[in-house]
Amino acid sequence: MRLVALGDSYTIGTAVSEAERWPNQLAERVDAIEIAGNLAVNGYTSRDLIERELPELAPLRPDLVTLLIGVNDTVQGVTERQYAANVERILDELLALLPADRILCVATPDYTVTPRGSAFGDPEQQSARIMRANEVLGKACRLWPIRFADRIFEISRLAAHDPSLIADDGLHPSGLQYELWVDSVAPLVRDLLSG
Repeated sequence: MRLVALGDSYTIGTAVSEAERWPNQLAERVDAIEIAGNLAVNGYTSRDLIERELPELAPLRPDLVTLLIGVNDTVQGVTERQYAANVERILDELLALLPADRILCVATPDYTVTPRGSAFGDPEQQSARIMRANEVLGKACRLWPIRFADRIFEISRLAAHDPSLIADDGLHPSGLQYELWVDSVAPLVRDLLSG
């Protein structure tokens, strides 16, 4: 199964090695999949993903696509309404390529608990905005239905009390945190592939 990952810094694995990125750890954990492409780019919003990642997807002939996008929409002040519209368009385009059971959406983590989190807006307000963005994505997934890995936000908040879960840049998840993500994501992927 050819996996293509879409998203932002969390999927391209800013501040960790390629092997530590969560899609790579997922491919190591689930024998049935291999990485066919990781189109994620640090700093991308949902609009950037539409304009720059989606056009590159079909040529990679994916059998499975993961989507994690939203943190930069939050940081840049994209309205919930616009984010919801972008999510709808992204899922529409993915569903034109793949059935719903070959798409996995992943919740945005909470960067505000990291040492550098406060540099990107008031932590309390931004954490609440990330939660609302996750609610938007989760609601969109339920409509199709598309599987949604919703525990990632909760897992990321463990970093508030465990520095080993934070990368050396003081902002992004460490490879160890991504391993915890995969603990949650891998069973969902196995379930999708067995269906």
